Amino acid sequence: MRRFLAGTTLIALLTAACAAGPARPARPARTSGAPACDPALDAAFAAWAAAGFSGSIAILRDGAFECRAAYGRADVTAGRPNTPETVFSIGSVTKAVTAAAILRLADEGKLSIDDRVGRILPRLRGPVAEATVRQLLLHTSGLNGTHGDDYERLSPDEALAAIGRLKLAFPPGTGYVYSNSGYTLLALVVERLSDRGYRGYLGSAVLRLPGGRVAGGFWDGLPAAPGPRAVGYLDDGRPGHQGGSPGPYWGLEGNGGLAMTTPDLASWTHALFTGRVVSPASAALAARPGWPLGDGKSETPGWVAYDRSLYGERFLSAAGGGGDVGHNTVVAWIPAQRRAVAIASNTAALTAEALLKAVGPALLAGRPLPTPPAAARGGDLGAIVGTYRLDGGGRFQVAAEGGRLTVSATGADAVRALAPPGAGGTESCSRGAALRAHEQRVLALLNGQTQEGRRERAALEGAFGAVSGLSLAGTITKGADTRTYVLLTTAKGPVLAWYAVNDQGGVQAAEVPAKPPALTFVPSGAGRFRPDDPTGAGPRVEIAFEGRRMTVTGGLGAVTAERSG
Repeated sequence: MRRFLAGTTLIALLTAACAAGPARPARPARTSGAPACDPALDAAFAAWAAAGFSGSIAILRDGAFECRAAYGRADVTAGRPNTPETVFSIGSVTKAVTAAAILRLADEGKLSIDDRVGRILPRLRGPVAEATVRQLLLHTSGLNGTHGDDYERLSPDEALAAIGRLKLAFPPGTGYVYSNSGYTLLALVVERLSDRGYRGYLGSAVLRLPGGRVAGGFWDGLPAAPGPRAVGYLDDGRPGHQGGSPGPYWGLEGNGGLAMTTPDLASWTHALFTGRVVSPASAALAARPGWPLGDGKSETPGWVAYDRSLYGERFLSAAGGGGDVGHNTVVAWIPAQRRAVAIASNTAALTAEALLKAVGPALLAGRPLPTPPAAARGGDLGAIVGTYRLDGGGRFQVAAEGGRLTVSATGADAVRALAPPGAGGTESCSRGAALRAHEQRVLALLNGQTQEGRRERAALEGAFGAVSGLSLAGTITKGADTRTYVLLTTAKGPVLAWYAVNDQGGVQAAEVPAKPPALTFVPSGAGRFRPDDPTGAGPRVEIAFEGRRMTVTGGLGAVTAERSG
């Protein structure tokens, strides 16, 4: 039916086994005559590649590259390596480019960011017409929910009508809710005010680097990003959407859909914040905190600004991934250092965002980069493969491949044991209440109690027939994302799905049908196993086997399951 909604940023720290096998690490691929990584950086990144990272890295300082390197495979089947010239989908980083297009139009006198969007788009109906361009840029328009799936064929007029039908979660300017639809509306503004249209304006003006070269293009349709493309591999190992479809896809336009190499992304970011893409005043506006998000973070037009309280240095970041393409991309700008860092990945084993989170503090401080811990040697893993059942009815399915165990959980009790919610595997009362509230919002959605829920229910029944029942199947945290699994009873049989919704009940991401949540483990010694999570940011859980018993120990205590069969 669908996998993920456009541009949702998912930090894939809880990973499933790849049926096709993970992309194998390779030494850094370099272009003849191109600057490579400093040897110390290269050694650190190669260690992360050995731990599962596959992708490309570019670090630019004062306009000169400190690092242009790539690791792993762009295409596992063909054995083609990633190189610095490999093209990746940048997902929601597209929003930073759309925001720059709006700011450039403001520089040209075509609009003011405090204009009502309904004045610019007179055919726009509904309450969002009263929102300003600034509010759309900062996700404070009140728009909630989605106007179309990523690859649903949708024209500009159809997208405009669908956005106009969305209800607002709050009056414009009084709250915050992340909205892909808001950025599609901004793309429609560019489409109307530019004589070249949204795509033409980006390709001819906004993406043009000093010297005249264009930074990338689109993953689907024209102008296409030139160069060899990385095949993205989804959580279950299947190749993702490889682009080339003509569209029109105005469910995705403006909020996702661009593609480029990491050196081009770093170069474009440097050009943006040094006043080469927009005026210096507009570049300063793009970097200025515009809506506080808490914990030292603020929304800016197309970016998130971080103050010094986190890592001792101010920086801005944009990230995108989690869609059908199977890529994850993150870019950061450190103003005081005039440094841009761009990372892209094409597997879920160790994503670009997870890598930047692991090495970013050291990069900011100029310290040697940390490297991942090595796994211990394992014994005969085949002897412990099988199904293990809990007294409460849940079960674990254990599989082995390449010296690793993959454990999938079915049933709420098994899910909670394998992937205990909360940072570090601990669950406070407040966190537990938040998860229960998330589950209730998902149930309200699927029971059709909201506008978006009625559309979702209709889509489910269109795909699977009448839905006669649904039950909760567990809730996990995956990076910053909360996913509630539900088991649907449909005319075509049971269907497992998961949904991530915001505080207003709007769908942020979904997978229908979905595989049970799974975690990959590596030996930790003495017959025990720890998560294959080199960043250490995922669930803190350990499994051990003795005879026919499997013990899972985490933040919720220990549970024991008996092998069946």
